Amino acid sequence: MTAQIAERLRYQGEDVAMCTNPLSDFFAMGGFNPRFESNSTALWRGYVGRWEIIDGRLYLVELHGTLEDGTEASVATIFPDFPDRVFAHWYSGTIRIPQGKQLKYVHMGYGSTLERDLLLDLERGVVKNTRVRHNGTAESESAPEGYEVWAATSFPRSKKGEGDAA
Repeated sequence: MTAQIAERLRYQGEDVAMCTNPLSDFFAMGGFNPRFESNSTALWRGYVGRWEIIDGRLYLVELHGTLEDGTEASVATIFPDFPDRVFAHWYSGTIRIPQGKQLKYVHMGYGSTLERDLLLDLERGVVKNTRVRHNGTAESESAPEGYEVWAATSFPRSKKGEGDAA
């Protein structure tokens, strides 16, 4: 699996990469999971969410992706009663926010290591604890800063009916 494009999180006034997929837990619990089209090896889940932590609570505020039928997905696709933002009450776990310079690039999932990880422990969508894990110091000043995906393969979007057996 290729390194994956991170979800985005607005946290303490900053937009950061979030190497955690809280929506996956919603789907695993039986929540409505539309069929997303994956058009890149760097985005197997087929969508990118934008999240915010407001008053210690995690919210999904945007969702970008394409469904298999070609329509664009949004928060309203999954949560029609909460089209602008939805409280992530289903999510209990740790959100990983990589920080600093890259120490090691891993071309799989969210496996790359940066100098630090800010870890937010959540219970039912509420931040209960924050901690920092120090992973080391980059040996080179020119090491890449922040979490990025460095390579991916994109797949052309097929048109409805293309490739269907006659």
